[in-house]
Amino acid sequence: MTMSLAERSNSIAPSATLAMASAARKLKGEGVAVLDFALGEPDFPTPENIQEAAIRAMKAGHTHYTPPAGMPELKAALAKLYTEQHGLPTRPDQVVVSNGAKQSLHNALMALCGPGDEVIIPAPYWVSYADLVKLTGATPIIVETGEADGFKLSPEKFLQFATRRTKLLMINSPSNPTGVVYSRAELEALADVVLTTDAGVLSDEIYEQLCYGDATPTCFATLRPGLADRTITVSGVSKTYAMTGWRIGWSVAPASVSKFMGDIQSQETSNPCSISQWAALEAITGPQDSVKRMHSEFIARREYVLGRIASLPGVTCVPPGGAFYAFMNISSYFGRTLGGRVISDSTDFCLTALSHAHVALVMGSAFGAEGYARLSFATDLETLRKGFDALEEFLKG
Repeated sequence: MTMSLAERSNSIAPSATLAMASAARKLKGEGVAVLDFALGEPDFPTPENIQEAAIRAMKAGHTHYTPPAGMPELKAALAKLYTEQHGLPTRPDQVVVSNGAKQSLHNALMALCGPGDEVIIPAPYWVSYADLVKLTGATPIIVETGEADGFKLSPEKFLQFATRRTKLLMINSPSNPTGVVYSRAELEALADVVLTTDAGVLSDEIYEQLCYGDATPTCFATLRPGLADRTITVSGVSKTYAMTGWRIGWSVAPASVSKFMGDIQSQETSNPCSISQWAALEAITGPQDSVKRMHSEFIARREYVLGRIASLPGVTCVPPGGAFYAFMNISSYFGRTLGGRVISDSTDFCLTALSHAHVALVMGSAFGAEGYARLSFATDLETLRKGFDALEEFLKG
């Protein structure tokens, strides 16, 4: 007799971004030169001072368990960061350090949601949001937004979908996959309508230090009195400090929620890597010169990408105000033949682009937005140039 999987296995799919990256690696393993724009991973090395902090931690013997919710030094530093830089009064007992921001999201959803609950998620959304909600037994309520409204959830749409069962609104600004950044006024309007309901907010702010032009990040929990009591803020070091593999994220929440999130984590994974925590402490408290250098590179890459997209026939893109993604509307190619294949949806488009142009993108359907393809510009300008040259040839049919 074989083991049967739990019912939840029917509702959970593997991450589309990681699946496309895996397909790209497979081609690379066959000797194909793949131009990979699938993963949201900065191509910069982790800054030297952060690496050195990790080495010092190892040599000092900091290689043992820490408290499950994170070592006191890092929690205190994060509490100070949110209090002084974000304007969100925070105590260390409100902070939980996790194995990446993804685990922080999972902890928050597991702490607050269960069968019968609903979580409102504006689409396009990061690929893991809906599945993480489903794992709790709750129901993701996907609310579509489009280019016409700048891929932003309006207060009216929120109220249209909010019910007595709405437990949380998940918001992500700057956004993955669109790069959209809500203005402070837009977030204040959302905060006002949220406060007329019993819903809480799960605010994913992982790209907060990657904004461009006039776009500025906003800590949602600070917008209105009392909002911090029903908001969980999530961030981490992965994107800002090029530390994706170090796996350190965190949450800031009401103390009672944070305590339970820490208890969940203690049963699931114990503590985050002790060495990575010391590295993260250096990242947020040490020199920030590397952040400025990387940000300057992203600005140049964004400008290049937008210029090249403008020259692609039949492709449009809402200019990203943050993060490092271009969310391209490729729907004009549906029904047309590319690479000898009739393109019917974004999956066809991306798989054919990979197999024929050797360009790895992620299909919009993975983000709840059919008709689009996400391109990550977290890579060097030469690779971007080759990628767009290949895409131009591919789109000729």
